Amino acid sequence: MSLRALIFDVDGTLADTEQAGHRVAFNDAFAEAGLPWVWDADRYDELLQVTGGKERMRFYAGDFDPEFLEREDADAVLAGIHAAKTRRYVALVTGGRVPLRPGVETIIREAHAAGLPLAIATTTSPENVTALLATTMGEEVPDWFAVIGAGDVVAEKKPAPDIYEWVIERLGVDPGDCLAIEDSGPGLAAARAAGVPTVVTPSAQASDDVFSGAIARYTDLSGLCLDDLRTLHAGTAGTDQT
Repeated sequence: MSLRALIFDVDGTLADTEQAGHRVAFNDAFAEAGLPWVWDADRYDELLQVTGGKERMRFYAGDFDPEFLEREDADAVLAGIHAAKTRRYVALVTGGRVPLRPGVETIIREAHAAGLPLAIATTTSPENVTALLATTMGEEVPDWFAVIGAGDVVAEKKPAPDIYEWVIERLGVDPGDCLAIEDSGPGLAAARAAGVPTVVTPSAQASDDVFSGAIARYTDLSGLCLDDLRTLHAGTAGTDQT
């Protein structure tokens, strides 16, 4: 079994986007919408257990502002807030506020140079993915990715396997021939449920997550090269990844 595709999560995996990026953008969007919602660092860490921005807002409202969900326009308001949040997040990224995590760029460049297909499997918006890759590595880099599975292309977010299954179908490879790189428990669960061997590099927000079933765990990707990932993947031959 040879490695035929490398699949990256985005938030927390490619970059520590959550606290300095998404949380700030959410709070700005709440203020713009005239809502008295403020997510401090601790609250946001808790809310990250809910994957998907719109889903996260709805969960929060259900607990802390249930009257909001009774509004006839609640869905439309949430969609508008999420769109505003995405614009603000992209502005933060393009302003250089969200650097890549150590080792990420090296692995991506080596994989591209070797002709190994690259893919993204994330719950964040496609615009967020493109902005991060283009700003940190170059305008041409988003085009290096054969498949970008992002946002609402599937109904169920991680830890459901849907986004990985969607990506793998479009890559045209077997799940076991891929290697996923994730930062969180829900991300690992999604990849494993899709049958994809997974390396974990926990983000600050996911350091307490359970990572049972990962084939390796690293603080970050610094010091690793593509050949290291090929060796790790080769060690999964004949094992059940689901």
